[in-house]
Amino acid sequence: MMQGWHDLISGRRSGAGAALARLCLALGSVPYRIAVGMRNLAYDGGLAGTTRATIPVVSLGNLTTGGTGKTPFAAYVARWFRQHGIRVCFVSRGYGAGDSGCNDEALVLDQLCPDVPHLQNADRVAAARVAVEELDSQLLILDDGFQHRRIARDLDIVLIDATNPWGFGHLLPRGLLREPVASLHRAGLAVITRVDQVARDLVDEIYRAIESSNPRCPIVEVIFPPVRLINSSGAASELESLHGREIAAFCGIGNPQAFHAGLEGLGLNVKAFRTFPDHHRYSRCDIDDLARWGESTDVSAIVTTQKDLVKIGLASLGGKALWAVEIGTQVVAGQDRLEDHLQAILGKVNRSD
Repeated sequence: MMQGWHDLISGRRSGAGAALARLCLALGSVPYRIAVGMRNLAYDGGLAGTTRATIPVVSLGNLTTGGTGKTPFAAYVARWFRQHGIRVCFVSRGYGAGDSGCNDEALVLDQLCPDVPHLQNADRVAAARVAVEELDSQLLILDDGFQHRRIARDLDIVLIDATNPWGFGHLLPRGLLREPVASLHRAGLAVITRVDQVARDLVDEIYRAIESSNPRCPIVEVIFPPVRLINSSGAASELESLHGREIAAFCGIGNPQAFHAGLEGLGLNVKAFRTFPDHHRYSRCDIDDLARWGESTDVSAIVTTQKDLVKIGLASLGGKALWAVEIGTQVVAGQDRLEDHLQAILGKVNRSD
């Protein structure tokens, strides 16, 4: 499971076997580093071409594989532009899309931003063209776009999770970094997320690392406060309804530790916890296993994330109520810097129609 993988690459798992496995993974990172370096060099040097859409593009991305809170922040940015009367469209690759043609992030964004269309296509240039020509969009939000450099962007926002900012300090597959931290030199804005879950000195260290790669990069701090509990039947409940009660929880996201910590921060007693890989597609066997697990665990309810709930679509498991924690986005530092950059993009939108 995901927890065991993180224990290995983080160094928490000890022993000769674990050390040998990390050595093999480190050797695997060498060709990956070379490939990433050559690709970035081609784009930086103009050898690889980019396509500019006819409308402004805001890219949201990560340095690491998942887990930064990109989905709720994407909803926050989309709502900001919608509140200013702009027709927005999400464009993403659609990694992990199921039979419905939508992945978990798209399903959650549909709930959070029902008035914003979402195009998922491995050819994001083609998707951008559809957004402009067929949907009459005025602005594109390129989801998970930092490594996708074919589309030129007007603003590159990079999200960095304070609880694991640099993916255990190694490139894939030895760590979780998609590219070196030095790539932050391309960022137009850095957003440090979950700053409430770590000590302030660790946040300050992240500031220094960002500034060493990009001294002029503005930095924003964000937290994701829980809003309420929701289920697949459309019902909602106050967070206090489970306060102090024993629960079981599971998730298939990029940073399961942050989810676990968030539940405990709500005053929930997490008696049992299971993890699955990021973007996990739950099979019938998975759901039956979770139902047996829930039935055999003496808890009041089972809690998961909204990204997992939309894929399971059940209101209970093993006779226990199944709830998801709906989270919001709150900027706790750098609101003026974020507003300035979004206003600058707003000024590029053609409102003539």
